[in-house]
Amino acid sequence: MKPPEWGIEPVKPEYRYLGFLDYFVLWSSLSVGLLVFWAGSLLVPALDLKSALAAIVLGTIAGNIPLALVGLIGSECAIPTMVTVRPSFGIRGSYLPTALNVLQLVGWTAFEIIVMARAADTIAISVFGYSNFTLWVVFFAFICAAMAIGGPLLVIRQWLEKFAIWIVYGTSIWIAYSITAGRDLWQLFSTQAEGGVSLLYAIDLVVAMPISWMPLVADYGRFAKDSKASFRGTYAGYFVGNVVFYGLGALSVLALGAADPVAAIAAIAFGIPALTLILVDETDNGFADIYSAAVSIQNVSSRFKQRTLIVAVSVLGIILALIVPMDQYAWFLLWIGAVFIPLFGVVITDYYIVRSRNYRVAELYRASGEYWYLKGVNLRAVLAWAIGVATYFYIINYASWLGASIPSLAISALVYLIITKLWKID
Repeated sequence: MKPPEWGIEPVKPEYRYLGFLDYFVLWSSLSVGLLVFWAGSLLVPALDLKSALAAIVLGTIAGNIPLALVGLIGSECAIPTMVTVRPSFGIRGSYLPTALNVLQLVGWTAFEIIVMARAADTIAISVFGYSNFTLWVVFFAFICAAMAIGGPLLVIRQWLEKFAIWIVYGTSIWIAYSITAGRDLWQLFSTQAEGGVSLLYAIDLVVAMPISWMPLVADYGRFAKDSKASFRGTYAGYFVGNVVFYGLGALSVLALGAADPVAAIAAIAFGIPALTLILVDETDNGFADIYSAAVSIQNVSSRFKQRTLIVAVSVLGIILALIVPMDQYAWFLLWIGAVFIPLFGVVITDYYIVRSRNYRVAELYRASGEYWYLKGVNLRAVLAWAIGVATYFYIINYASWLGASIPSLAISALVYLIITKLWKID
């Protein structure tokens, strides 16, 4: 069932019917992809396989907590992610995070389109001897845009649950078997680390993946029938997919000697069909980026129709995918995403500690109301966010071995808590 275009308004009760299985399927699907496979390949041989797997499990456990907590806010209040920023930062104070989120989502849209187009081009060359990168860029942008127009309820119930998730699970099992079959697993586990990456830094690399979804998670959590079920489904689903594909990425380097995810999958038996099936599921990542970008823009101006915004974001994604080399802006996107880690440290603290999970939802949409503060901006939240961002970049530049994600989130949360205790919110 396709929901109506109510934009950023709270989801009506009749459309809040997603449960544990729905969220498990959604987030296990979103956590699987060529980008996650590639990220896992970065952990070895800098670390030995045992340490890499430990980092994957610990990082996923830690990173999933803030992801699921932000999703729970959306489930309990039936609001999208950028609206969850309004109570702590103010209605107008949410506009800067929104602008940064739209910027990164348009960039990630292009990134996903490039990854899919490259993989499809590899398949086409192998099977047909034909290459047309531009064609694949336009094709996948169209597919992802169509999914975004359909909306989360349609995509989850009619696409992911009936088809895509079974493709993902089946292909994952085949890739795991192909990588490990006929190989001495004891030898892989005995491979010595080359060094250059600390365990804490490796954990931070893993933490970054689930945390990168925080600016989107409530956009889908708001359709929950039961908030506790959505929390458990989000946590469990992302945990399974993230651990499996990070682990497969690490194994592929040691077993196949290929760090490139497309080349690694293509190298296994029946690799081209496996890559094709993974590619089919990769479209849900592009869908999520496009859909959430449109919803985020509506947080600033609700007069734009969601379908119009979806088309506009998709066109921008095509243009970027065709003119900007992926390597030039991949790190830029990661830096932009880093500012959301301390931001949601503030949001989580405000909802769960300062306000004890009690938001007056109607006030979120009223100028000069409870969440207006000083001309629409809560300077206390902005200050705590700025200190958290500064902490993140300081650690990255001067103590990268420590890992910046968890400390910056904790610092922004602590600073915000102290400020609100000393300077009471009216």
